[in-house]
Amino acid sequence: MRAGREWITGIPEEDRPRERVLAGHLEEKTTPEILAAVLGRGTGGKNVVALAHELLARFGSLRELARSEAGALMEVQGIGPAQAARLVAACELGRRMVRSPGEQRAEIRSPEDVARLLMESMRSLDREQFRVVLLNSKNRVLGIETVAVGTLNASLVHPREVLKPGIRKSAAAVILVHNHPTGIATASQEDVRLTRRIVQAGRIVGIEILDHVIIGDGTYESLREAGKVDF
Repeated sequence: MRAGREWITGIPEEDRPRERVLAGHLEEKTTPEILAAVLGRGTGGKNVVALAHELLARFGSLRELARSEAGALMEVQGIGPAQAARLVAACELGRRMVRSPGEQRAEIRSPEDVARLLMESMRSLDREQFRVVLLNSKNRVLGIETVAVGTLNASLVHPREVLKPGIRKSAAAVILVHNHPTGIATASQEDVRLTRRIVQAGRIVGIEILDHVIIGDGTYESLREAGKVDF
């Protein structure tokens, strides 16, 4: 056995996480198997597959695991800085992949399209994030940028910062999106007031604000559809 592979002693070749990933057909692998491959090895000679099961049991779900910071991960015996860093990085790559419009730019025709594009990356965030979806003249996505993180209010989210990405990328229109960590996608009065300010600012600089979509846990609200703001 090669040096550095002692962690898989006693595991048949076909059951070793890295070998199973390299063999392909990831859709047939279990979540603990894929998680074990990301970990690479556990500290203190701990079996990495057992460690993957322990992580999922400790955090309750893959979603909660993905939301965890490196420090929380390292509280689990067998997870060192290297393993925690790999997990955090892998989860962030997954989130960015979901946010990315890809080579074929996504086309936005309705609030449902916006929700479909951002639901999975925003529904389980533990803090509010304010993002802008930048569109070209054919309503295809030019990019998605986060402009604020934390409790949102009129002083934190300034129209200037919201519109800056649109100006920089010469967007024809912008859709505002933010999440409610409570999971309830209902606009507050502050959401409505803030949206009105941004719409007015957009008219001044020549960028149309098409909508403001609020993301909850599997639900969403469009301020345009709800008639709460005159876009």
